[in-house]
Amino acid sequence: MCPTWGCRRCYAPAVFHPHGPTVMELARQGLSSTRRGYDLLAPKFEYTPFRTPDAIMRVVGERLARRRPFADGLDLCCGTGVGLRMLRPLCARRAVGLDFSAGMLAEACRQLGGRGDVALVRGDVLTLGFERAFDVATCFGAFGHIPRREQQRFVAGVYQALRPGGLFAFVTVPTPRPLSRRWLYGHGYNAIAHLRNLLVRPPFVMFYLTFTLEAAQRLLAGAGFEVEVERGCFPAPYREAALVLARRAPHGDRHQVQRVQAAEWRLGLP
Repeated sequence: MCPTWGCRRCYAPAVFHPHGPTVMELARQGLSSTRRGYDLLAPKFEYTPFRTPDAIMRVVGERLARRRPFADGLDLCCGTGVGLRMLRPLCARRAVGLDFSAGMLAEACRQLGGRGDVALVRGDVLTLGFERAFDVATCFGAFGHIPRREQQRFVAGVYQALRPGGLFAFVTVPTPRPLSRRWLYGHGYNAIAHLRNLLVRPPFVMFYLTFTLEAAQRLLAGAGFEVEVERGCFPAPYREAALVLARRAPHGDRHQVQRVQAAEWRLGLP
């Protein structure tokens, strides 16, 4: 989502585009549950600054193209399909988009034109259920919807969904300096969001300053990923953003190897 990148246009009035949502529609979304809110916003989502910018997607697509071949790709929290449109040409067999919002999936289907080499799945990123099914996975603009207490579970699910050597690619930013504009904006928004969720049920889960570069690196390393970070690869006004490329070990599971080695030590094996 654009506020993560600190783009100036994120502070524009509520009506972002002539075809975008009205102030009342945004208010209705914000007072709904997370799922219902995105169902309501879906038809006009492409005309909001919450959609990941094309300038970001172009760079990610170029970097991933250098790391082909990929047979199967997975775009998590695919929304209206902006990530799928980038990912599909890079995959020899198929691209799968997963989202929990039926409205967003319907809009993605309309945007993609019902292509046979793209599958859209309604599901929860915290219960993926895929086992070594994909060569590449992506996720854009959605980490704020994953509570901090569930981030480790999310990363473990992505690791499990990837084949050995598979790549998890996403964009994030470093933790902002205290009292910087982005720090103040993020904490100010989060305070309002927490207050909203105390007063209104069901909650709308969306927070900024989550899954920052430093936090993501720790979580990925803990899950067994080999992590590569590319900085300075995005154009203005997104130069602070970093591309993270996390690879599942190509030969076996690091944690499994450690468990086997420990078992051999207990048995006295050479």
